[in-house]
Amino acid sequence: MSLEKSGGFRARSGSGRNSSRTTDGGAGAQRRSGGGAGKRGRTQSSHRPKGDVAGTRAGSTKKAAPGGSVRPLTPGIDAPRAAALHVLRAVRADDAYANLILPGLLRTHGITDRDAAFATELTYGTLRQLGVLDEVIDAASSRPLETIDGELLDVLRLSAYQLLNMRVGAHAAVDTGVRLTEGIGQERAKGFVNAVLRTISRKTPDEWMDELAPAGGVAATAFANAHPVWIAESFARVLGDAELDEALAADSERPKVHLAARPGEITAEELALATGGEPGPYSPYAVHLDSGDPGDLEPLRERLATVQDEGSQIIARAVVEAPVEGTDRGRWLDLCAGPGGKAALIGALARIDGTRLDAVEVSEHRAKLVRTATSGLPVNVVTADGRDPGLEPGYDRVLVDAPCSGLGALRRRPEARWRKSEADIAELAELQFELLTSAVSLVRPGGVVVYSTCSPDLRETRGVVDRALAELGVTELDATGLACGMSDTGEHASVQMWPHRHGTDAMFFSVLRVGRA
Repeated sequence: MSLEKSGGFRARSGSGRNSSRTTDGGAGAQRRSGGGAGKRGRTQSSHRPKGDVAGTRAGSTKKAAPGGSVRPLTPGIDAPRAAALHVLRAVRADDAYANLILPGLLRTHGITDRDAAFATELTYGTLRQLGVLDEVIDAASSRPLETIDGELLDVLRLSAYQLLNMRVGAHAAVDTGVRLTEGIGQERAKGFVNAVLRTISRKTPDEWMDELAPAGGVAATAFANAHPVWIAESFARVLGDAELDEALAADSERPKVHLAARPGEITAEELALATGGEPGPYSPYAVHLDSGDPGDLEPLRERLATVQDEGSQIIARAVVEAPVEGTDRGRWLDLCAGPGGKAALIGALARIDGTRLDAVEVSEHRAKLVRTATSGLPVNVVTADGRDPGLEPGYDRVLVDAPCSGLGALRRRPEARWRKSEADIAELAELQFELLTSAVSLVRPGGVVVYSTCSPDLRETRGVVDRALAELGVTELDATGLACGMSDTGEHASVQMWPHRHGTDAMFFSVLRVGRA
């Protein structure tokens, strides 16, 4: 078997930073605060290369001038492998996101069809498998992994992935690895790279698995599914051991593209006909596409629809549909609005209902994204810290889509699992509670707060909600009736979604009512 369903069990970051990335674009806890292991026994480490990413900062790939030519990514190397290497460099050195860089890179360099598919599989597969690839490289290398230059490690990871997971012959994988080494200007390291790759090629993927996998338990399941152990343990606390393998495996499956039809502009049925997609099973606004570039779709160009996970749509709808006591006077609030996906859907529903939404975002840059997403809708964007936004209390409905670890969206960012750190969870949970406390203070008696995260970690979900129930004088409503018919959402009144159960990101939401004065 290949190692595609296997992965490192040590959380050694492929990017070199344990950055706290978050949901809805992952800009860190600040943005919404209103906001191989080595040889056996070696301590885990991170790899930070010296220098920049081949002279190109993440996200700044230049397009060719009309009629001009594009400079090769790595001279002498075929374009798909060169593109994959470029993305790995950017991810490692600049904490770039592969899914934001690779599509533009493919367009810029005219990489299409089978070559584009090859580059995509090679890039995303390597990033998903960083942990196990590091284990294999470390076992095959004559020098400790942490002493290998970052750019050489990129080459070794790409080449090892081809040897162990793709239908690329051993000779071709080794040869292109050596040529990539030459292409990055490290001719003196060609012998080293050749030796490591030949050593890797002498064993089958099953033999490497037998040699490197831990013996049984959660650690073995984590290794088999390319996750650090701490993430597997986090999932297991919610799911138990029976579903853990399936849940982790879902993070390595390519998700469908989810579209949201804008209420009042187009129906999901009309959007499905216009795009060739299928209506989603839960959200009345959702349409699923198996593949394709959503930017090419006319309904999205005309702002009749957006790209939005179906789970996110359900949460936005729940804010509007949750029962309040007394008259809804039409004062709604999104306390952590960036980059604006949920605010746009709530705003569209507010327009239909004749109400208004205030949207708070701590970052001015992201506040601009919210303004763009909600243009033409009854949405007022406020740049402020959600923990103390300076707004007048008395809102009927508040959404706290809190900054979180983003463990529920690992399938969308292949490198994310190796960047995250369990040490960040405690800090995030405290921030989440502070935001929830602020939301409760802004809601009128009888109003509701919807608390949501894109994480299934109990410390970020039930832990925060249970603390609010104990300390903030709120009561929890049954959120399952707001999940659009979704079943198997957990044993509590809150809703926990899962990719392997529902086809959405692993999103969580709870509905809290503020008591009467």
